[in-house]
Amino acid sequence: MNISMIYDTVRWEEKAIFRAANRKGIELKMLNVKDIDMDFDKPLPDYYGNITLQRCTSYYRGLHSTAFLEYKKQSVLNDLKTIINAGNKMLTSLALISNGVPSPLTSVSTSYETAMKQFSEKFQGRAVLKPVIGSWGRMIALMNNPESAMALLEDREYMYPLYSIFYLQEYVKRPPRDIRIFVIGDRVVCGMYRYQPEGDWRTNAAIGGRAEKCEITTELEKISLKAARSVGNGILGVDIMESERGYLVHEVNSTSEFKTIASTTQIDIPGDILDYLLEVSK
Repeated sequence: MNISMIYDTVRWEEKAIFRAANRKGIELKMLNVKDIDMDFDKPLPDYYGNITLQRCTSYYRGLHSTAFLEYKKQSVLNDLKTIINAGNKMLTSLALISNGVPSPLTSVSTSYETAMKQFSEKFQGRAVLKPVIGSWGRMIALMNNPESAMALLEDREYMYPLYSIFYLQEYVKRPPRDIRIFVIGDRVVCGMYRYQPEGDWRTNAAIGGRAEKCEITTELEKISLKAARSVGNGILGVDIMESERGYLVHEVNSTSEFKTIASTTQIDIPGDILDYLLEVSK
């Protein structure tokens, strides 16, 4: 069985997948997306194999290379629909809410004036501002009062066009942690708590949050799979908060990093990913 993997940066995760492929006797072709000639009129080379694993850190590189490969009838995980839905927070929220997945209160606007109105009226003067496209907790801001909201929204309005789409969510009262669940296909593989670092309210592992294994309950499994299926299919990281209203899903991530959750739970995630690729490519 031949498999290819597209990347733009070789992280711990890509190295781990490559090592797992060698261990399993799988021929894995590593393809730097920057070197791919996306010529619409040429046939796709044979070295792409039976299926391609999409591992670009850049949303836009992953999006466009996946679109090209699917045009060439190549199977890609995650597929284009999943990448689009998971890569844009507004589209993620719409997919979750449409499928009845409990989520934080959310509003979107395209102007400073409307965003300020939402902040004051819907969110009662406290909300989280997020970029619709982004990762690792970057550009996420907690607006605690009208003054901070005015300054942040005015600043973002001039970061046209991406950051002038104002995506606001309620600030959820929760413990100093959230939950990351790793889903592969129709299976919850493992989960971890991500604790916010001292002096910060965000819980991303990329900014130094501490991790701890989370036991998967029936309720957690059910909401995680429902969230993953709402967005698409494949390999996904589901982020969940514990609130007074119960579990709330606030993000679903494609091309998720898994170094921290693999070391925390001692689960062979690279091996599980490859097993899934082999299964769906039969």
